[in-house]
Amino acid sequence: MSDSLLEQDASGSQLSDDLLRRLLLNSPNNKDDVDPKQQMSGGVPYTTVVPVAVMCLKTRTDTGEKVFINLCHSENVPEPKDLTDDELLQVLDSEDPTQFRIPMSIGEPHAEIDKSGSGCTAYDVVVHPNFMEKMKKSELFKTFFLTIMCEGIESKYNVLLKRDWVVLKNRKSVGKIMEQHIRTKSKPLIMDMNNTVPDQLPAEQPEKRNLIEEVQQHEEELMKRAPEPKFTIIQEPTEGHPDFLVAEIHLPNIKTAQSLTLDIGEDHLVLMTRSHVYHLDIFLPFNLVTEECGAQFDRATKILTVTMPVQAES
Repeated sequence: MSDSLLEQDASGSQLSDDLLRRLLLNSPNNKDDVDPKQQMSGGVPYTTVVPVAVMCLKTRTDTGEKVFINLCHSENVPEPKDLTDDELLQVLDSEDPTQFRIPMSIGEPHAEIDKSGSGCTAYDVVVHPNFMEKMKKSELFKTFFLTIMCEGIESKYNVLLKRDWVVLKNRKSVGKIMEQHIRTKSKPLIMDMNNTVPDQLPAEQPEKRNLIEEVQQHEEELMKRAPEPKFTIIQEPTEGHPDFLVAEIHLPNIKTAQSLTLDIGEDHLVLMTRSHVYHLDIFLPFNLVTEECGAQFDRATKILTVTMPVQAES
């Protein structure tokens, strides 16, 4: 990125030391070693897996289109907390059912042909193998999972699925199981402002969605199509070698910091959003002190402010 992207505040005023102190958050060290077997995209480590199909469900959308859901497992998906049937019932009856979440990876829909030669859509959903075994033994866990799994697909791909699913007896999958690229690390660099419970989803969202902890995937083509948000970057002080760079990124369609993933390298900033609402990938003209970078998302203004200390001149 050229120096021309470093702009002063429109009012000409400098950021106060107090504002910089408030923006500067303790954040994870971004120089963690990455397994050489893992791959990187935009600073995000991920591993490529081919899930193992275990069972297949057949259902339909609200418009009558046939849908197949291939339930698969992979060790790369985190295992949920091990509960008994009674403990699950207690959690669901409690005031906070979100204390139990099921990590899952929901793959991209792929067009297939069913046995009658008609077109249909298939989804691959991946969980940890131990949880798959638990569903085989417990009808309660199986029904519970299938319900929130359908909600996850509906939310991610804006479809409506009927709940009268049928488990196929003689087929574990429909179509070819697709590779999935699953993130292997999570760097919670962003905090919500004006939010006493940073991990809480907005109140207007359905509570049951919190029961799903979808594993983030590397979806390069979707990221390429995501629009770049408007942003400005200023330096402090405004002349000479800066002590800080401060980026203000406008995200009007984002409700919570939970939707954001921010990765900062030595001179590189990558912002990704859930469902690929936005994607920002820029290089900076100065080297940063990455372990001291931090960010805050203001729900009122929908602005993400990223504070990036700059390495001293050598």
